[in-house]
Amino acid sequence: MAPSTEEKRAWLAKVPLFAGCPPDVIEQLADVTAEFSFVPDQPIALQGQVGNGLYIVVSGAVRIVQGTDELVRLGPGDFFGELAVIDQQPRSASAFAAGPTVCLTLASWDLMSMLERDPKVAMNLLKELAGRLRSTDEQLRH
Repeated sequence: MAPSTEEKRAWLAKVPLFAGCPPDVIEQLADVTAEFSFVPDQPIALQGQVGNGLYIVVSGAVRIVQGTDELVRLGPGDFFGELAVIDQQPRSASAFAAGPTVCLTLASWDLMSMLERDPKVAMNLLKELAGRLRSTDEQLRH
């Protein structure tokens, strides 16, 4: 059964990407997100494909894989797929369900529209990307 707009709104309000966003922005996001369920090892997004949306993990876990290397595991509240949406390039890694997993999806056009309208979402995304870049840099140093 698909979640209600109210359930999606409650979940999105907890996601760090949307922290500090006013209720009307969360409401707009809830209206345009869709929920998808995945079985263990099911591909969610594949490296090399054109990206058409951002995914937010609601439950379960997602393995991010580049080639044969697992880069990271993401859990509830984490998101992925933003790079392909922002730069309109093929996905740089694949994402697979690491067990029964539920994700909310935000279409690329809705995400880009939100970034243009709400600087808080844009700043949160920039902070998350900067954190990921720093983490990758730190991993490469060790």
